[in-house]
Amino acid sequence: MKIGVVAPGSRIEPAVAERVAALAARLYPDRAPELRFHPQCFLSAGHFAGDDAARAAAFLEVANDESLDALWFARGGYGSCRLAERVLAGLTDGARRKLYLGYSDAGALLAPLYQAGFRRLAHGPMPADINRPGGDAAVARALAFLVDRAADALEPSVSPATPTAAFNITVLSHLVGTALQPDLAGHVLMLEEVAEAMYRIDRALFQITGNAALRRVAGIRLGRCSAIPANEPAFGQSEEQVARHWCERSGIPYLGRADIGHDIDNKIVPFGRWPAPRAEGAVG
Repeated sequence: MKIGVVAPGSRIEPAVAERVAALAARLYPDRAPELRFHPQCFLSAGHFAGDDAARAAAFLEVANDESLDALWFARGGYGSCRLAERVLAGLTDGARRKLYLGYSDAGALLAPLYQAGFRRLAHGPMPADINRPGGDAAVARALAFLVDRAADALEPSVSPATPTAAFNITVLSHLVGTALQPDLAGHVLMLEEVAEAMYRIDRALFQITGNAALRRVAGIRLGRCSAIPANEPAFGQSEEQVARHWCERSGIPYLGRADIGHDIDNKIVPFGRWPAPRAEGAVG
């Protein structure tokens, strides 16, 4: 198994790559996956892991490399949306045979890839999660999915019967109405958030549930909304109350909670139906 790692948004430190590689070697002593961290992951250009041109070039190099079986987003942060239309224009058929895994800011690339017909995408942990307390568990879950397609790594409600997708609330709200917005009709949509005030979560859910195309989802599941800053005055409603409110207003079924979030317990949500159809030449 050969996994390419690229950072379309913010950078990681070389120590992250070293720790993740060491963990993979411990977990798979006889068949450790080959992790290829693109040098771009360690670049720095202000907020970003290199300028837009460098990040786009690295993404295309990894995505189009037919010797690699998967593309793993190094971390979130911000920057993927700046590359989306540029990289879509440069992807080859070889890119369609890969499995893609990431979450948070990575959603700004997973969305247009899905819209473009890529069917081996998933929302789940990234190498940078190893920096969280207990983060080895999150990275191990991601590796279990990438290497073995482990069913126990999936969010428990994922079923072959219904297509799924998952996004950070803020990221998806910013995709609404753009050329990057995916068609999620009939999907169970799972949403999570971190470090956003309740009024911003409320406003983003208004944007998402108010979109005519997104009102055709099969339902919404709410993941964890963590590190919510204090509101002055108190907002007066929890994230679940807000989600229920906007689902009721929009006619979208509210399906309960999802086991996803910006934390070490973040489970994996494939896009579409899982197991996904395998493109010709796909490995694993």
